[in-house]
Amino acid sequence: MQHFIDVILPIPLEKLFTYSVSQEAAKVLQKGMRVAVPFGKSKIYTALVYEIHTNPPTAYEAKDIHEVIDALPLVTPLQIDHWQWMAHYYMCTLGEVFRTAVPSAFLLESETFVLKNKSIQPDESLLDDQEFLVLEALEHQESLKISDVSAILDKKTVLPMLNRMLGKKYILLKETLHEQYKPKQLRTVRLHDQFSSEEALSVLLEELSRAPKQREVLLHLFQLQATAQNPISVSELQTRSGASSGVIKSLVEKGILEEQMLTIDRITYDGEATSANKFHLSNFQEACLQQLKSSHTSKQVTLLHGITSSGKTEVYIKLIEEYLNVGKQVLYLLPEIALTTQLIERLQAYFGEKVAVFHSKYSQNERVEVWNNVLQNESKAQIVIGARSSLFLPFTKLGLVIIDEEHENSFKQYDPAPRYHARDAAIVLATLHKAKVILGSATPSLESFYNVQKGKYGYAFMDQRYGGVQLPEIELVDIKEASRKKRMNGHFSERLVKEISETLALKEQVILFQNRRGYAPIVECTTCGHAPQCPNCDVSLTYHQAKKQLRCHYCGFHMVLEEQCMACGSATLDTKGFGTEQIEQELLTLFPEAKVGRMDLDTTRGKYAYEKIIGAFAQKEFDILVGTQMVTKGLDFRHVNLVGIMNADSLLNFPDFRAHERSYQLLTQVSGRAGRTEKRGIVLVQTYNPFHSILQQVVAGNYMAMYEEQMSQREQYHYPPTNKIIKISLKHKDYNSLNEAATWFGKALRNVFGAQILGPEFPPVARIRNQYIKQILVKIPRKQSLKQTKNSIKRIENSFNAISWYRSVRVIYDVDYF
Repeated sequence: MQHFIDVILPIPLEKLFTYSVSQEAAKVLQKGMRVAVPFGKSKIYTALVYEIHTNPPTAYEAKDIHEVIDALPLVTPLQIDHWQWMAHYYMCTLGEVFRTAVPSAFLLESETFVLKNKSIQPDESLLDDQEFLVLEALEHQESLKISDVSAILDKKTVLPMLNRMLGKKYILLKETLHEQYKPKQLRTVRLHDQFSSEEALSVLLEELSRAPKQREVLLHLFQLQATAQNPISVSELQTRSGASSGVIKSLVEKGILEEQMLTIDRITYDGEATSANKFHLSNFQEACLQQLKSSHTSKQVTLLHGITSSGKTEVYIKLIEEYLNVGKQVLYLLPEIALTTQLIERLQAYFGEKVAVFHSKYSQNERVEVWNNVLQNESKAQIVIGARSSLFLPFTKLGLVIIDEEHENSFKQYDPAPRYHARDAAIVLATLHKAKVILGSATPSLESFYNVQKGKYGYAFMDQRYGGVQLPEIELVDIKEASRKKRMNGHFSERLVKEISETLALKEQVILFQNRRGYAPIVECTTCGHAPQCPNCDVSLTYHQAKKQLRCHYCGFHMVLEEQCMACGSATLDTKGFGTEQIEQELLTLFPEAKVGRMDLDTTRGKYAYEKIIGAFAQKEFDILVGTQMVTKGLDFRHVNLVGIMNADSLLNFPDFRAHERSYQLLTQVSGRAGRTEKRGIVLVQTYNPFHSILQQVVAGNYMAMYEEQMSQREQYHYPPTNKIIKISLKHKDYNSLNEAATWFGKALRNVFGAQILGPEFPPVARIRNQYIKQILVKIPRKQSLKQTKNSIKRIENSFNAISWYRSVRVIYDVDYF
């Protein structure tokens, strides 16, 4: 009987593909194992086994698989169930979820090899220089990689030339798989067993008396072996003995030392855990812990609403300890990599090597090792701290999921598909594992608090700061009035300058928040009004003074700032608006003695850049830290007494239905960085509109007033959480084609859903990377079936794609648009 397997391919295909396997392979294959399969004319993909059966496909003849890659499943059945939910809910394909979920090192790639076609003898007089060089190289080598051909010809683009040679049948192309993951090897040495007896050892040392360097290496090896439990690495022996690698190599060649290669983890923790039992919660923290435990008896998800600096992390630690004691794994989700630095140190202090970290700044090889440790339920991966991608890890005994700062929009994936929200996807993951979930925040999202009000989630509240510390004093500074009276110093009000001076005099630290990086968002000619625009996107170029560059923050285009206007030639260029770079420059002028640091996307590109900046500020190497949203998120600095918000209005006036909610959250969170010890902190909020209701609610710390006001507006205009929203984006490089296609799609949707459809409209940035964009919003009432709505939209898309004129227009779905 013939056997077949259905596989998930890491490409955006709606259906699974079926391949033929031998009876022997069918016996060993399991759901979640990887196989290499041919797809298309010559490409080989890494696919995931979904099902083994005996039903041949009806639409095509099943090809044989290329090879079986795994001996054991790489992905658990529960993971695949979770991926299927994501694909259905977020309106994408299972292949897209697969590609996002696993580290790319697991997706073995096929590499193209160039071979000489031995059945044809080309006429050398007809060959051009490049073809001759390639064929000559193939005389000496059986095959060449594409990179080898590039090196031989000293050209980057060689595919067109190889295509020509393929057409003339001079060469053949062959695809072979290559493994991307390489285990880290440690070269170690030990004394050969023949010298284990005292007599043999004394004879050896006597013989080496004429080779003092080799004798010295041996003596240092004995010293290291006496103190170390692990094998001695060659590099460590070299460092301790001061000998060259040649001396150690001689001892290995003589058979005195034995060399071994050990496979080791790239990420290791060398410290020791302090006993978590020594740590005691305060009375209100203990009460909160009991509330959480009580809530978990009846509710799967509990919202922990604790004001800034109330000590939520300590409560989490006690709860984590209880789950570890019963053999469960814990997932600790954070919105930003920046937060992991401080949190890892705190958790490792309690739990030692049980803590694993997983985020995008880790290399592919490091991610593979964390994946394998979690899959095998190793002791070094009992607690996983990570950004949103860590919810894809292969947990086998997940007991608790903590989603800290759950209100953050960083949990939302925007590109590529699946466009998921990590908070919601993690709750579904926990449901599959029958695990409990804690959502922690000082400023909960309206969605989560709405679920509490409806009785869907449990609730615990912490209204005190740890150690009895007072909440900071928040003051609104009217810069409209200050500007009119000419009392502004650059972008600094007199009040802010005075407070910074006093804080620095007391040897305390300052955080300044400006939610825009770069020096200025617009460079404008004061003569003709021309402002340089990105050639690929509908945005002005942002000026970065440090590199004297104009940059596009959407597509990465950059150019050198011209000294004269490109339109009229005048040298009257001026900047409009301001970013973190300009604030940093003004501070150096106003406070030349102060040490100023900056934390934004430009300064945190390196792997350890976050840690260096956060560590330096915590060690008081900087007096003032200027930053974007990164400085608002859960960071704990003991010496920050003043927080300044440079311009609150840029947050409030953003064209988005969530703008006011986000402004409240952001301003409250950044305020929470001030006065986290005995002394009460000060927060100064510069604004042109100090009487705005959101700013008044921030000053009063009145979350309920903000919630009720925003919910009233959301209900009135049918926005989440009372309604669901699906955003449909249509993209095309041709403006007219897009307009026509978007109008057709909008009409088709309106015929089915009527007034629930908004658009199609151009977004604020209507062209990105030379693609025009139009958006349609579908508002879905709570009572309406979400599944049927999606099916209706998909049917409309199928009709849309059946029109050849529209087929090239890309349709993108964003469910629960954030």
